[in-house]
Amino acid sequence: MSKKDLDWSNLSFAYTKTDKRFVANFKDGKWDEGVLTDDDKVVISECAGVLQYAQTCFEGLKAYTTQDGRVVTFRPDLNAKRMADSCRRLEMPVFDEEKFVKACLDVVKANIDFVPPYGTGATLYLRPYMFGSSPVIGVKPAEEYQFRILCTPVGPYFKGGVKPISVRISDRDRAAPRGTGDIKAGLNYAMSLYNIVDAHNCGFAENIYLDPETHTYIEETGGANVIFVTKDGKLVTPKSDTILPSITRRSLVSVAKDYLGMEVEERKIHKDELKDFVECGLCGTAAVISPVGKITDHDKEYVFNGGTEMGPVMTKLYDTLTGMQMGRIPAPEGWIYEIK
Repeated sequence: MSKKDLDWSNLSFAYTKTDKRFVANFKDGKWDEGVLTDDDKVVISECAGVLQYAQTCFEGLKAYTTQDGRVVTFRPDLNAKRMADSCRRLEMPVFDEEKFVKACLDVVKANIDFVPPYGTGATLYLRPYMFGSSPVIGVKPAEEYQFRILCTPVGPYFKGGVKPISVRISDRDRAAPRGTGDIKAGLNYAMSLYNIVDAHNCGFAENIYLDPETHTYIEETGGANVIFVTKDGKLVTPKSDTILPSITRRSLVSVAKDYLGMEVEERKIHKDELKDFVECGLCGTAAVISPVGKITDHDKEYVFNGGTEMGPVMTKLYDTLTGMQMGRIPAPEGWIYEIK
């Protein structure tokens, strides 16, 4: 294996074109077999369903070089299932879950020289996505679709080490009651862009959204689930029908219960409870855990673990899960898929 000539330790979290990507097309009621191709250009009608009515969904996962030199990916079967759920809600054809996993592994294998070496902090990020490709002028689902998987080497989410971030409670909504908050639809992210830019302009890294019905219960941010630690070391995470089921959060819950022996609660969390937590973190594929140092709720501020570093419980959770991903710690059966 001959790695590409990249400055692996100084990669940013940004797109770099790689050699191959997977493309499959849905036409006349069925998917074709799909191919790996060098062509990175997408050509669609000016009236394609995705351009008119935002009929698209996506996923995100990573491939890693482990401590012993293997190349692996982490729980792609859950990404396949989540995309299937997204497609059903958006009236898009489901791409077979087993074929989804195989396509992910094939893309990694075809771009094996772009998988960063162990110890650099970098990984290979995979972005599976699907969109309506045929012309649609009336408000209805497209008749044809394209499913693609691209990959790109990315640097660590935190350059220079993990530092706690400052977030705010938002007055805006991320999702509607009984809407699309629990699927990974592109439209969910489009509607959050104005608010994240405003948050950055106001000195915050992210927005924490409250439940859209009462604006009293903690939900999630625009791109990550939220987890908390109580004074007695209990892991608490919000439960709601409008929260995206994060694969990282579900994995951290398993790590907490089964590896660290922690008590875990998945329940509604009223914003008034923020004063009772000693640690807070945002969890997702990109960073695994982003420690939160401070949450601002208008005229109130809540500081966690002094606001200067990741707390001890979050550190254990982070080290254990990344240890599994990097092969330093044995993972539960079925979590790690090796590329051979």
